[in-house]
Amino acid sequence: MAVSLSRVVGFRALHRMYRADWSEARNRDVFGALADPPGHPHDYRCVVTVAGPLDPGRGMIMDLAALDRILDEEVVRRFDGRNLNEDVPEVAVGRRLPTCETIAAHLFALISARLPGGVRLERVRILEDPTLYADCTGD
Repeated sequence: MAVSLSRVVGFRALHRMYRADWSEARNRDVFGALADPPGHPHDYRCVVTVAGPLDPGRGMIMDLAALDRILDEEVVRRFDGRNLNEDVPEVAVGRRLPTCETIAAHLFALISARLPGGVRLERVRILEDPTLYADCTGD
């Protein structure tokens, strides 16, 4: 029987919607105040859902301490207290915009690569605030 398990971790980070290949005026026209330096902060939430067979001996899909370690290393340590445009190369200025969609897709790849055999990553959800989130399912 396959079941799923979700864990939520949080991080606070700053980001700015800004493309270096555009003029200040175009950035302002497209992104409005979100283009203003240095950016704006969010208290992000990251919800990670893993799935797999239930180990009857342990009653779990995977060791929760192992999942927590992965999330601490790949999510919290990587993003907490950071300026995403400057401190996270994958979403830095000149690369991809640090949207919740981009962050979810980036984290999906990192987390899925670290899961034990037989466990699959179903979803990474990044919430910028209680009214806005993005899901990546790896499809």
